[in-house]
Amino acid sequence: MQLSSLLSRFNEPETLKMAKLGRELRAKGIDITDLSLGEPDFDTPEHIKEAAKKAIDDNYSHYTPVSGFLDLREAVCTKLLRDNGLHYTPDQIVVSTGAKQSIANTVLSIVDSGDEVLIPTPYWVTYSEIVRLAGGTVKLVKTDLEHGFKITAAQLEASISAKTKLFMFSTPCNPTGAVYSKAELTALSEVFKKFPQVFIMSDEIYEHINFTGKHESIAQFDFLKDRVIIINGLSKGFAMTGWRLGYIAAPAEIAKACDKIQGQFTSGANAVTQRAAIAALTGTLEPTEAMVKKFRERREKVMQLVKNIPGIICNEPPGAFYIFPDVSSYFGKVTEAGETISNADDLCMYFLNTAHVSVVTGKAFGEPNCIRISFANSTENIEKGFVKIRNALAALG
Repeated sequence: MQLSSLLSRFNEPETLKMAKLGRELRAKGIDITDLSLGEPDFDTPEHIKEAAKKAIDDNYSHYTPVSGFLDLREAVCTKLLRDNGLHYTPDQIVVSTGAKQSIANTVLSIVDSGDEVLIPTPYWVTYSEIVRLAGGTVKLVKTDLEHGFKITAAQLEASISAKTKLFMFSTPCNPTGAVYSKAELTALSEVFKKFPQVFIMSDEIYEHINFTGKHESIAQFDFLKDRVIIINGLSKGFAMTGWRLGYIAAPAEIAKACDKIQGQFTSGANAVTQRAAIAALTGTLEPTEAMVKKFRERREKVMQLVKNIPGIICNEPPGAFYIFPDVSSYFGKVTEAGETISNADDLCMYFLNTAHVSVVTGKAFGEPNCIRISFANSTENIEKGFVKIRNALAALG
């Protein structure tokens, strides 16, 4: 069967692949401890669910405006002003079916064939693949654990070329949990000031899961704001992954372009979800704060557990709900079955098939020496998973 050559431009997300493999083994009766999950293991807050139920009763069952209901876009503007001190108007907001679609809309609106897109590693798996779908050229800029997996101003300036059209990054970061401080963003902004052709996509979907204090956005710098596209949504901070709602805050021209693109793909996001989103964005943050408190406790537990495993190097993540340890000291070791662990991919498959623990290879995020371990699971399952991991590593020769 002859399918589109477009399919050869990008790869299947490794995160979804591991989840799929885990489900297949679980269906065979195997007890898989899932530490690969990229979603909160909490329920959506009650006041948000009540708003959705009311929307059903109020017959919100029809097509919605492509960019989202006006009162929802106003709610996004209210949130950005209240939480981030950022002034936006509804015509600068586009609501989409998840932040992933918001990212796709953004890239497709900006990137032409041959345009260069800078992405500091490690990065969320979808960034590079959407750029390739758009025909752009991915240019990865390697960061390291020593600098908290954050790009420096010097690295940024050295990486920008005449072909650079877009810079994509996240804070807090998936998979590392890295959080950029105001001082770090200020330094980056001074570099961008020298290169007015470069747009900046700031993925802030983990905004609320920040263990360091106040969230800082690069959109706060007035001289950059007309080039910044903020990506955000409900999935992480409100435990609403399955509801599928993301949004951008962007210059009006880019918002209009995203509206045009989205109009040909999915049109407007789900009507009931949009009504629930208003309650999420304007209501109490107490459930979110309680969730973050739990994640903080789990982070402490995970750091204790990982320190008890020899040969693993890991920093404490300032945000999100992952650790991203360097496991390269185990490369070259041999399993009891006589198979050599050559890289992080092999190690993840060894954990899955032998220890029955699901984690994600760092190669998918642009850092082949690491693996991503999620602590979006119960403390009991986290402890259980780490016992399995420790025993599996001890069995390597």
